[in-house]
Amino acid sequence: MSRIKTHVKKGDKVEVVAGNFRGSAGTILQVYPSKNQVIIEGVRMIKKHARKSQDRPDGGIVEREGPIHISNVKLIEKAQK
Repeated sequence: MSRIKTHVKKGDKVEVVAGNFRGSAGTILQVYPSKNQVIIEGVRMIKKHARKSQDRPDGGIVEREGPIHISNVKLIEKAQK
């Protein structure tokens, strides 16, 4: 399999330049190169319904980050090695 090259990687600081979350900035938590998507800390918060489990005995609604298309983000600062 060949690797898909992206202009950002995990840990980079980026700014959203297009879409509903334009102007937001944050750190990349995950990159999905095959889907051309990234997850940015604190941007595109979605609500997900969680069923009862040992971790969450009452279940409930969990807020977490959703994916954004990689073409909508601009690199601000590279991650430190």
